[in-house]
Parts: sequence; structure tokens; C-alpha cells
Amino acid sequence: MSPGYTALTVRREHGVAVVTLDHPPVNLLDTELIADLDRLHAELATDPTTRVVVVESANPDFFLAHGDLRLLTDPAALDAYVQGPGLDLFQRYRALPQLTIAKVTGRVRGGGAEFLLHLDLRYAALGNAWFGQPEVSLGIFPGGGGTRELPALLGRARALEVILSGQLYDAATAERYGWIDRALPAAELDPFVAELAHRIAAQPPAAVAAAIAAIDAALPARPDSAEREMALLMPLFTSADAIDRAAAALAAGAQTVAGERDLEGLIERATP
Repeated sequence: MSPGYTALTVRREHGVAVVTLDHPPVNLLDTELIADLDRLHAELATDPTTRVVVVESANPDFFLAHGDLRLLTDPAALDAYVQGPGLDLFQRYRALPQLTIAKVTGRVRGGGAEFLLHLDLRYAALGNAWFGQPEVSLGIFPGGGGTRELPALLGRARALEVILSGQLYDAATAERYGWIDRALPAAELDPFVAELAHRIAAQPPAAVAAAIAAIDAALPARPDSAEREMALLMPLFTSADAIDRAAAALAAGAQTVAGERDLEGLIERATP
């Protein structure tokens, strides 16, 4: 592992930082991985030599699992999360000075999929990348930015489909819906992202920063949307229905490798 990290590694080359998520068995967004992502953010935010950040996974089957379901079943864990670095972590990644790129292989769901929504660019392997927001099946909803970012990318109707169905979507469909920027054959993904990252890193930094700022300024403003999303989410997190559903999913094998391969089916079978 990189010094000081337990759930990821970082290597830097010619202005590009490649962040490899490596948190067996499924890259669960638990306190350990969140702490590493928080520390990485702090380092990147004050790193003038890194111009582009690429996020990938060491696990070919799982890019990023969802948030830890124990946040629903353990009030102390939820309180620690709310008080700790996790609550606005994704938004802080959106505000990084570097361009951020996700290179997705494997499954990415729930909070993991919402983390992707806060990165600038998203590319995925055809036939080996899947995306899902199963939260509603657990009695909550995607409160880490999913209800804000997905409508902007997919449109209202498709965002409703993705969030309310709780289904898993392959890379080809995600590309067609606008969830990701491009789906490429698996053998082409690594060289494509590497070439793009180094091309952008070699551009004049001031021009890149100004272009990003100008594009962001052209986007519709969404005042107070994050606060509204959280106000609607927190009562669900502490509801009996969500707690019972999360407990049933955990008892049925959620957050294990076998269970996470078909998490949507597991939730459907385990919950009323």
C-alpha cells in the first residue's frame, strides 16, 4: 500500500495521479475506505504538481461497493459517519482543482456509484462494468448526490427508472443513458484513459482550470439541493423499515463476495 493508506494505493507519473481502490473483498465504502478517501482529498487539494486524477480498482469484479449497510443497523456507526468526513466527501471531490477520471471495471452501486457522479469523467469496460442504485429497495434513496446528479445526466424519467427500479445496468446501457461518457472494449479501456489523462495533464494548467470553471458556470444552479436531499434522507435512515431491510440483507450475505455478485436479487429475496 501507499504510505499511510490501508484501502488504496497512489502512484504519480507526469502530472497524473492513479488511485487504485484496493479494499478486499468488495471495496466497501466503510469507515476505513472513507478515511483513506478523505486523506487523499486533503493531499490532492494542496498538490500543485498533480493535474489529473484517475480512479481505478484492483478488483476486476468490484469497482466500488455501496456504503456500509451497518450505517442503517447501528445508530452509533451512523452518528460517527454524520459527524465524520463522509457527509460532504463526494462534494469535496467535485471541487478538487484537478480533473478527475473514473476507469470502471466491475460492479459499482449505491454510494460507490454516487462517488462516480462527483468525478468529472467516467469510462467503463464493455461486458465488465455494471452500475446500480439499489437504495430504494432498502427503504432509503440515493442520498449521496444521486437524486441531484442523476437527473442532470440522465434526465428526470431515466433517473426515476434507475433509482426506483433498483436494477443493475450494464456499461452499454449506462453509456446510452448518459450515466458514463463512453463504454469501451475492455482491452481498450486502459490505453484510452491513460492517453486522455496524460494529454489533459500536458495542457496549459491555467487554460484547463479556466475551461472547467467556465463550463461549471454555465450549468444550472441548484441552491440548497444538497441540504434538501439530506433532510429527506435522514428520517428514512432511522426508520424501522430501512433498519429491518438492511439487517435482512446483511444476514442473507450482503457485503460478501457471493452476495454482492447479485445484490439486487439478494435484497429482493431477503426483504419483504
